[in-house]
Amino acid sequence: MGHATLIYTIVRGGVVPYIPRSDRAKYDSYLDALVCVLGEEPPIGDLNYVISRIILGLLANNGLSYTNINSIVGALECCKLELYRRVAANYEDQKERENGGI
Repeated sequence: MGHATLIYTIVRGGVVPYIPRSDRAKYDSYLDALVCVLGEEPPIGDLNYVISRIILGLLANNGLSYTNINSIVGALECCKLELYRRVAANYEDQKERENGGI
């Protein structure tokens, strides 16, 4: 299992995000298709493009305002922190057990 598949499995398995499962259904088929298009190891520029397009679309639909920009920046920051907390920290702990600490 590749790293991208492992992370995707963790996310799809319900670890993140913390929205009701019933609310996830309206997004899942689109997200599954997008993950397939991005592939096993997408170029980071492609991922950046996809995320940026989603953000710009939200701003276009909801208006360019401090509140909307602040909300999106906050969501991105929380996504980053959640990824680190749930995935990266566990990976680092595993590698420390395997290889020893500093």
